[in-house]
Amino acid sequence: MKLLFLGTWEIIVIVLVVLLLFGGKKIPELMKGVGKGVKSFKDGMNGVGDEKDENKNDNSPRVE
Repeated sequence: MKLLFLGTWEIIVIVLVVLLLFGGKKIPELMKGVGKGVKSFKDGMNGVGDEKDENKNDNSPRVE
C-alpha cells in the first residue's frame, strides 16, 4: 500500500484553491463548523461506550 505524502508545493496549491473557493472571511466559519462536527462525533462515540458499560452492569431484560 502506497502512502500519500504531500510536498510543499502541493500544500500551497491546496491552500490557494481553498482560498479561491471560500474566500478569506468564510474559512474561519468553515473551520468552526468542522470543529463542532468533530466534537459532536466524539461526544456521540463516548455516549455509545457509556451505554455499553451500563448495559454490562444491568442484568434486567432490555425493553425497546
